[in-house]
Parts: sequence; structure tokens; C-alpha cells
Amino acid sequence: MSTTTAQDTAASTRWSRKNKVGLGLAIAYAVVNIPSAAIPAPDGEEGPPLAILVVCSVLGVVALVAAVVAWRRGSRPAARLSAASLVVVTVTALPAFFVDVPAGIKVMVAASVLLTVAIVVLMFSPSDRD
Repeated sequence: MSTTTAQDTAASTRWSRKNKVGLGLAIAYAVVNIPSAAIPAPDGEEGPPLAILVVCSVLGVVALVAAVVAWRRGSRPAARLSAASLVVVTVTALPAFFVDVPAGIKVMVAASVLLTVAIVVLMFSPSDRD
């Protein structure tokens, strides 16, 4: 019985302010990505394939749930899952740098890459010590 209590305590993490900011940004970024599949590119205009949009929506839901679990339970594995999901969502946008799209879209993709890097760095910065 004491072994289980020790394992539960070891598995739980006390988040620092930086970690909480990272998790909050992860939640916000995940929420923004959820409706991707519901807003495909208009007919006649180029955009990401519907399959990519669906993947981004599903990964947005996964990242959202994982980030909320990480926040509430202090779960590092859930934080890792959230970060990995957001990294994959961001990687799906990288082809925008190599095709002929408006500069505004390239700026948005660059901003999303920087935001993802900031989220991951903040989420995994060292937490407070007791």
C-alpha cells in the first residue's frame, strides 16, 4: 500500500509558473486547431488536403485533452503527449514554405512554428523544487 502511494507521489509533478504558461498556451493552440476540418479551402483555391485538416483536428483534440490532464494531475507523460501532438500539427503546416502561397500564410506558419517551440520550452522547463 505504501508503494502505491510513493509511486503516485513520484508520478505527480508540481508545475512552475513557466510550465503553467506553456500548458495554457498548449490548450489555446489546441483549441484553435480543432475546427480545421470544418473549414476546408474554398472551391477553386489551393489549400491543405482535407485529410491533413482532419489529422490536425484530431491531434488538436488529443493535445487539448492531454494538456488538461497534465495541468490537473501533474502528469508529465500527458504533457509529452500534448507537446508531441502540437509538434505534428505544426509539421503539417511546413509545406507552406515550399509552395506558392501568399506571404501572409507563410508568416502565420512561421508564427505557429515559433509558438510551438515556445510551448515546448515552457512546458518542459525545470519545475519548482520542494
